[in-house]
Amino acid sequence: MPCNDTTSKITVRLDSDDRLTGCDFTKLTCNKTVGGETGYLEQCTGFSAEDILKIGFQEALDQLNSENTENQFLLYLEWDALRTSIAQYLGRMEDINPERHQIVSIAHDENGVTITQTIQPPEAMPKIVSCRQLDRLDQSG
Repeated sequence: MPCNDTTSKITVRLDSDDRLTGCDFTKLTCNKTVGGETGYLEQCTGFSAEDILKIGFQEALDQLNSENTENQFLLYLEWDALRTSIAQYLGRMEDINPERHQIVSIAHDENGVTITQTIQPPEAMPKIVSCRQLDRLDQSG
């Protein structure tokens, strides 16, 4: 990643059934795509808002088989942005830091809902547990 400032913006589009139809994720500082190549946002297209909220970061990481640290960080940014946008839209504020995750707008039209959110950089990425460690934990428990 060329710079440390990962302040970003996400625009989430849901259809009238609250299914993800599209997403744009960019860095605010330089208007460059912050990921987009992890496959996560595309993988979630068609999922209901409720189903997207059920996807944990480790599950997303395992599904996309991301081993590169930079890709894992970019995946985390996308996962966090999509999840928190939808959670705020649905009024689920329990795990939301309103200083870090700020809804800019929610617009409704004949195509569904468009949610725009800005996200400040995370303090830290969650601990990643490798598949090898998970296998050992499963075998010992």
